[in-house]
Amino acid sequence: MMKLLRRFLIGICLVVFTAVVALGLGALVPRPLFDSNPVMEVAQSFAEKRRILILNNPIHTDIALPADPDVLEAFGFVSDGGLELDYPGVFWIAFGWGGRSFYIETPTWGDLKPGPVIDALTWDASVMHVRRTGDIPLEQESVRVVELSQMEFEELVNDIRTSFQSDGTAPPTAIPGVAYDAHDIFFPAVGGFNAMMGCNTWTADMLRRAGVKTGMWTPLPLTLDWSLDLHNGR
Repeated sequence: MMKLLRRFLIGICLVVFTAVVALGLGALVPRPLFDSNPVMEVAQSFAEKRRILILNNPIHTDIALPADPDVLEAFGFVSDGGLELDYPGVFWIAFGWGGRSFYIETPTWGDLKPGPVIDALTWDASVMHVRRTGDIPLEQESVRVVELSQMEFEELVNDIRTSFQSDGTAPPTAIPGVAYDAHDIFFPAVGGFNAMMGCNTWTADMLRRAGVKTGMWTPLPLTLDWSLDLHNGR
């Protein structure tokens, strides 16, 4: 009996150790590993900057874009779908990708149920959550400012837009009757969701496509934040 208990405890320790090492290496190893175009990198560093925000809580990150005319135009289908983005007092539009069951059915921790948790840990369809917000104090610990060139910003806007599910012949369609309050909306999104490749790896992927280095694997907001500190001089 003692031998079995000892083996069990050793197994648990090995699993925890492996997870810690994987998370550490995921943040430490950059992606992309090498700069693909150093000349372009230098040119982008002198270009006019557009500011975006990374909003985080202990388990989730959103990307917030400024409610500027080009952003409002790019996401006009959100306004057409029922959430008017060109709205008084709106400064930012936050986008978050996640598992449909967990995201929709768990607006607060008090709403947590076993079903959505199981879906998140195995496989779930994905959704895009869009929220319009007022001014966001940049000094908050939950807010990270990222400066992009105009070209990088446009790439990010395009990649977020293509994360919405669409048949290619019509704009994305909102999920009827689903929202936390009057200032948000949900759309079906591209791809399947699980906790290992979830909302924070989506955020990292969007940033990489826009030219920002992140860690190789960043499943937690904390590891994404570490990797941004490690691999970017912004």
